[in-house]
Amino acid sequence: MSDISQPVRAAALGWGVKQSFRSYVEAMGGTVALSGGAERDAEGAFLFAPKDGAALTLDADGRPQGEALFSGEVKFEAHGGMLKVSVTDPGVSLEPAGGALTVADPWAPGKRMQIAKLDMAAALVEGGEVVLPAAATLDGMQLLGDHYPPGTPLDPVRVKLA
Repeated sequence: MSDISQPVRAAALGWGVKQSFRSYVEAMGGTVALSGGAERDAEGAFLFAPKDGAALTLDADGRPQGEALFSGEVKFEAHGGMLKVSVTDPGVSLEPAGGALTVADPWAPGKRMQIAKLDMAAALVEGGEVVLPAAATLDGMQLLGDHYPPGTPLDPVRVKLA
């Protein structure tokens, strides 16, 4: 095994937040609004474009590492505005010891918050993307309206590589 890492470009980040959460918002007559370049894929998850410099490296075992930020916003609203959740400019931090999914902090402009832990040991590299199991953190629970305690599985994070 070599210590040489190979640069790779992050082409997109895909994340569905949590399928049951999306379904709930839409079943309650709520809205899911996309802006800033965020798109929705065929399965209902969201795609975010990379910001400049969104480069990762692959270690000798082909596992990604480093940090990458992405652009776009997804706003969920239901119950006449009583439920409001905004996922803005997500990013990933991938290290051998563990990974994190971060977003722009809606309560502290200019700061980021870690909303999910990414399981690097269970990461799969397949078909030009890295699939990372995700679990809510305390900040993630608060961002998602206190519905998912820390450790609750969320939809996997998918980092498409170019």
